[in-house]
Amino acid sequence: MSTIISAFARLVDALAGPLGPLFHGSAVAVAIVLFTVLVRLAAHPLSRASARAQRARAELAPRLAELRRTHAKNPQKLQRATTRLYEEEQVSPLAGCLPMLLQLPAFYLMYRVFYSSEIGGRPNELLGHSLLGAPLGDRWSEALARGGPFGPAGLVYAALFVIIGAVATFGAVRARRQQAGAAPLVDASVPGSGAVAGAMRLMPLLSFFTLVTVAVVPLAAALYVVTSTVWTAAERYLLQREAPRRAVAAPV
Repeated sequence: MSTIISAFARLVDALAGPLGPLFHGSAVAVAIVLFTVLVRLAAHPLSRASARAQRARAELAPRLAELRRTHAKNPQKLQRATTRLYEEEQVSPLAGCLPMLLQLPAFYLMYRVFYSSEIGGRPNELLGHSLLGAPLGDRWSEALARGGPFGPAGLVYAALFVIIGAVATFGAVRARRQQAGAAPLVDASVPGSGAVAGAMRLMPLLSFFTLVTVAVVPLAAALYVVTSTVWTAAERYLLQREAPRRAVAAPV
């Protein structure tokens, strides 16, 4: 693992090199943003597949509700019928997880590099870099201790919190509108439908937990999270607008 972390640190340093003359002391921070964009570009085909699967699952909702009504007293038969329906329509219920799984190793490496004081037995020189006066290896608590909420580091974090809050609010409002349109698909007569409906109402609020992540990880990892979050919101909005509708036959 130490070899991988060392290689990743060299990659970040290599990306920052050409950016130095333009961004000076913030070149490494800009390199982190650039790296995040490259990761999201690599994951974009999976995101497109996830968007298509999400649209297909939404269009299958009436048939899934019918299956739940038909097999409400036989969970095993319901599971087999649901699996068969997904296979017939060539829809994967796990497609939405793939883009996130691809990003986890990149986020972990970013965290480890800017958490470690030494890399490969040598002092971690990347910790000497900053973003507008905020050290990339510091956390929000350290930024508050050094200059308070209105110090250079505190203001950098404030900007990140505002960005995350705006993106999370946009996503929550949009998700609630979509759920409102899909509300009739929840059948109260089916056992467990109340729990499903409650989970659907809570899902839009999960984006706000990103604020906690940004506050507790090193600033470099927080930059990765913020950049990825903004990318996800924009990508999801565009893909949902352009995703073609599938024709799904009604149950006989």
